This record gives sequence, structure tokens and C-alpha cells, in this order.
Amino acid sequence: MLLAACAPPPCAAAAPTPPGWEPAPDAPWCPYKVLPEGPEAGGGRLCFRSPARGFHCQAPACTLHAPAGRSLRASVLRNRSVLLQWRLAPAAARRVRAFALNCSWRGAYTRFPCERVLLGASCRDYLLPDVHDGVLYRLCLQPLPLRAGPAAPAPEPPEPAECVEFIAEPAGMQDIVVAMTAVGGSICVMLVVICLLVAYITENLMRPALARPGLRRHP
Repeated sequence: MLLAACAPPPCAAAAPTPPGWEPAPDAPWCPYKVLPEGPEAGGGRLCFRSPARGFHCQAPACTLHAPAGRSLRASVLRNRSVLLQWRLAPAAARRVRAFALNCSWRGAYTRFPCERVLLGASCRDYLLPDVHDGVLYRLCLQPLPLRAGPAAPAPEPPEPAECVEFIAEPAGMQDIVVAMTAVGGSICVMLVVICLLVAYITENLMRPALARPGLRRHP
């Protein structure tokens, strides 16, 4: 299900991005596990992916879903993949040991689970490939606090999960909308040209013909 391979890929080239949406420079890899379906929380194979440094969501190839006041956003790409990004304050990042990502999508009658992912504390993005077209997705990310040691005080309660919802529009539908808009604009231009041509013919050709001396009535 994963687009990223388990072997660490080469690092992406750095580029200017909004502050706070990228991992630290000393965190070149994001470790994660895709957990199996079911109530068990363990299992899964440890994989690595490189952070999406310098990523910009540019229309029409990408649609950004970013709820106001939230630190979680989803960039829906036209290749039916979604890049999930989040930011964290430095003080809060020091208290996080991992992130839990839960995904679900709503079909015709019920909601179906998709991937359950456990991401390392250095991760600030995750790529969800091969989403379905025209269904409502809900992605929820929850920071997991550090475990308390033998002599350490009780750990802080986990922070509530932040969620983002989106619908992946079919790429073909976008092309149809663009094509229909272009055709509609062309038809309007043709109608305007025809109306101007008819007005010109009526004004400049018909009236002189009616005004000829041979056509006038004599008393």
C-alpha cells in the first residue's frame, strides 16, 4: 500500500517552505510502521522515508485542505495521493515519542478503515497513496507522550487528535470541467461574432438597397 519503499531513498533538495512545516535538519529520515488491521497495536515492519522538503501545493495539480487554527493539513494531488503535513512547537516536540495516524473513508453506507500508521517523533509528513475518488476521507493524527521511567512522575495525558477531512476529486472530472469551460467560452465568442456580423449586414447592406431611386414610389 505504501508508495515509499522501505529502503531509505535519497534526500530531497531543500527549497523555501513556510516555517514550522518541516522536520529538523538533523532528522533526514522518518521512521514509521504500518500497523496491521485489528485491535492489536503491535506488529508492522519498520520502514523509512525521506521528508518532503520544499513541497508546495500548487493548483490545479494540488488542492490544499487546511482547517483554520489547526497544525494539520492535507495536500490532495491529482495522482490520487495525499501528503499529510503537521507542525509542532519545539517545547511540545520534546515531550512526544511518536505519532499515531488513523485513516478512514466513508462509502455509500458506512465508514471503512484504511491505514493505521505509527510514526517517529522526528516525522512531520506522511504520504498516503492510491486514495479513492469521490469519497470522504478523514485523517486523524495524535501525538503520543513519552513513557514514564521507574522514578519519573506519571506521564502527561495524551493530547487530543487533530483531524482533517477531504474528498479526492477524480482527475478525469477536472479535465472534463476544464474542457467544458473552454468550449463554453468558445461558443459565447462565436455567438457574439455572429450577432455583430448580422448587425453589420443589416446596417450597411440592407438599408442602401432600400434607399435606391428605382425602388422609390412616384406620385
